[in-house]
Amino acid sequence: MKVALVTGSLSRSGGGVAAAVQCLSRSLSIAKANVHVVGLRDEGWAADAEQWTGIEASPLPVVGPFAIGYAPKARQCLLSANADIVHTHGIWKYSSGVVARWGASTGRPYVVSPHGMLDGWALKNSAWKKRIAARLYENAHLRGASCFHALCEAEAHAVRELGFRHPICVIPNGIATPQHAKPTPAPWAAWVPHEHRVMLFLGRLHPKKNLRELIKAWPAESVSPDWHLAIAGWDEGGHEQTLQKLVRKLGLSKRIHFLGPLFGREKEAAFRAADAFVLPSFSEGLPIAVLEAWSYGLPVLMTDACNLTQGFSESAAFRLSLDGDRMNAELLAFMRMEREAQVEMGRNGQRLTGRDFCWSRVAEQLLQVYRWLLNGGAQPACILS
Repeated sequence: MKVALVTGSLSRSGGGVAAAVQCLSRSLSIAKANVHVVGLRDEGWAADAEQWTGIEASPLPVVGPFAIGYAPKARQCLLSANADIVHTHGIWKYSSGVVARWGASTGRPYVVSPHGMLDGWALKNSAWKKRIAARLYENAHLRGASCFHALCEAEAHAVRELGFRHPICVIPNGIATPQHAKPTPAPWAAWVPHEHRVMLFLGRLHPKKNLRELIKAWPAESVSPDWHLAIAGWDEGGHEQTLQKLVRKLGLSKRIHFLGPLFGREKEAAFRAADAFVLPSFSEGLPIAVLEAWSYGLPVLMTDACNLTQGFSESAAFRLSLDGDRMNAELLAFMRMEREAQVEMGRNGQRLTGRDFCWSRVAEQLLQVYRWLLNGGAQPACILS
């Protein structure tokens, strides 16, 4: 089977979506699919190209604003791949229109993974730009899909709420098991005393991550003197400057640290050295960063918007509110837990990822969906009725 995966970015700039596409492409290849990945060449490609070694990947040059993603070579590239089926990861870029036209001209099926981009909060963010994109190409792309791929039932519900009655397969992202590595100093080693503890955030510095409320809710040194917050990630739209200004205003500069983007060994060192992981988001599809944190055995503090209810039901996560005042009390409650209880929470997350979030399982389920769309037969169990 020839499968084309289409996404907005093939580098670190694409965040969790790019990481998921890379892992999925390798797992599909191991399962004997012929995979071609089509994406956009951005400023991060030069640094990350080596990570795609062994995968047939086409980084296409963009003309004009990257937010639109106009790639003149996209249509010919997709046609040349001669795929039996196409799977779009992420929406709102020019490539959506290319996939829609590919489906209409070839009569072959395509699958759309919105990756959280159709939920209520995401649709309200930059709404006017999305209305333009919807009229130009996104409506046609979504309407023409043979199947939607939702990362969780909440995302599937969001798709249904918009009126789409297409089949929806519900399959989570996977996560790779961390390999043993030589100890590396934590990225915050110069600022945080060795005996103090660190809660890590890692991801885009974007308003939807709700870091503003997390900073405002961070407990005062007088009540929690040994906990620090390490914020690691790449700035988007100048949001980091806004957050740093807030930290200075609140007098928290000695306890909240901005690390910048972390990749490779630095990222691994951060996960290994942290005592907990936090994601206070307003909106997520299914966050890879939480799965990564669990894979390293970290207890996770997150909101319901992270769409990983298993974490709460299996005592692998601590629930956070979106409101800053309530969040303050919740952070304190977690920090005052016995260390062994926090460690056990991390162990529960590690068991959960090993059982339910394996990339080989994800690839096999998607291959079942692809075969069903191409050949018919019995409906896969992951398809919502």
